[in-house]
Amino acid sequence: MPRKSTYPSTSDQSHQCLQYLQRCGGSTRLCSINFSLGVIQTLVNQKLVKIKNTGAGFFVELEDAK
Repeated sequence: MPRKSTYPSTSDQSHQCLQYLQRCGGSTRLCSINFSLGVIQTLVNQKLVKIKNTGAGFFVELEDAK
């Protein structure tokens, strides 16, 4: 019988990452996020967030809802 994973699933962490970004005003430095790159990549692929290079570092921003 397969064991149940004790680690949170990617979808749970991506939801937590979106909540974190909303609490930070919609944008934060990529180096300050404690979520895995896989979670961030999933959100980028779903077009929920974007990565922006400001010249002073990379920022993760919520995509504007249109």
